[in-house]
Amino acid sequence: MTKTVIQFVVLFLALVVLQLVGNKIVLFNVAMPVVFIYLILRLPVNLHGGWVLTVAFFSGLIIDIFNNTPGMNALACTIMAAIRRPVFNAFVSRENDMNIPIPSVDSMGVGDYFKYMATLVTVYCTLIFLIQAFTLHNIVLTLARIVASSALSIIIIFGLDTLVSTRREKRL
Repeated sequence: MTKTVIQFVVLFLALVVLQLVGNKIVLFNVAMPVVFIYLILRLPVNLHGGWVLTVAFFSGLIIDIFNNTPGMNALACTIMAAIRRPVFNAFVSRENDMNIPIPSVDSMGVGDYFKYMATLVTVYCTLIFLIQAFTLHNIVLTLARIVASSALSIIIIFGLDTLVSTRREKRL
């Protein structure tokens, strides 16, 4: 248990640094990579819901502090964490076969993990950009930001998962 906690703390610190660097990169003024939510995606499925919400809230709050965005990331992360379990159950029905309950490409398979990850990343990007815009005045730009940031984040998180995942994880 302690080894897993230390791994998640190191992963969190690395993702925060990566996100702070990624915030300086905005492609075509629409696509911003969001990588720190990988921590929420990777939390064990059997972790109590209260812990998941707490970790998500504080990870969003840390990013809010560094970006000077008053609670936007914390809100989006908390909502994403709240729907994480139902989204997981929608795409994976074999939860009781899990030895290592950490969602990843190796444990879930490429198709199921991609659907799980893409759904949650899109939900997060939709929430954060709608909260940021707080209007439907320029809906085309907001939709372009949602689509472009989701696609860029999905590609980066999928690559991160292949680097972080170990081959020891049992397939579901």
